[in-house]
Amino acid sequence: MSDLAIEVNALEKFFKGRPALRGLNLQVPTGSIFGFLGRNGAGKTTTIKVLMGLLKADRGAARVFGFSALDPRNGISIRRRVGFVMEDKELYPYMTVEQMIRFTRPFFPKWRDDLERRYLEMFELPPNQKIPDLSKGMRSKLMLLLAISRGAELLILDEPTDGLDPAAVDEMLRELVSLSASEGTTIFFSSHQLAEVEQIADHIAIIDHGRAIVAGSLDDLKARYQRLHVVFEREPVSQVRWADGAEYIHQEGRTVSILASRNVEGIVEQARSLPGTSVEQYPVTLKEIFLEHVRNN
Repeated sequence: MSDLAIEVNALEKFFKGRPALRGLNLQVPTGSIFGFLGRNGAGKTTTIKVLMGLLKADRGAARVFGFSALDPRNGISIRRRVGFVMEDKELYPYMTVEQMIRFTRPFFPKWRDDLERRYLEMFELPPNQKIPDLSKGMRSKLMLLLAISRGAELLILDEPTDGLDPAAVDEMLRELVSLSASEGTTIFFSSHQLAEVEQIADHIAIIDHGRAIVAGSLDDLKARYQRLHVVFEREPVSQVRWADGAEYIHQEGRTVSILASRNVEGIVEQARSLPGTSVEQYPVTLKEIFLEHVRNN
């Protein structure tokens, strides 16, 4: 088995001559919970649609479990191993919940009746209710049930908690972690809710303008990044040329705030060598890493 569930290399996609993906690179380890982050229009949904064979890329490569997602002949092989929930939550409007499940089940030889029963009960889905009468949150739950019950090795989820109340969000996140731990399912999900991503993801990628600008193990990233506050005795009269690794620097009066991505000790040593300074170090959140990069990219 490959160590990567998803591998994307130099992927490009244009819409009417405008780039949506500009040389995107991604590596999603098998068995990971991978948070896929970016602003609206960054290229997240385009990437997901290329991986699912719903859009054709213009250049580059994208592989799912070793199959090229750009080759239409691999579509069935990929979709049989992948469950997905798209942001628009589209379902057949003339069906009930039960009919939607019955319709979907025969397409997937590895369908898990035990998971179907578990999530029907847990999500409190009303079997006889028609799709248009379901709330957005209930449609999210139904699509997740359909994706998980097919026995998918990989779940691709586009804003899976959209429309859910806080209690339901917590329940869904716990279930995704449990599914990954117990079944070895790889979970690749995009979300604007950074706290949710930080709660369950072990790997992340931040994309902006169609390119990955940060990627890796979340623990490694949070260990590597540090926030430094340097306070001068008086406001510096000249701009300090900070050491390598000082990525984003904000100065207000006598205080300089630095987001350091490496060489933290060197930057601290430099700051302490300046006359009349004090230095404090703080851990950073995923939100800080995200905001600094997308604001300055």
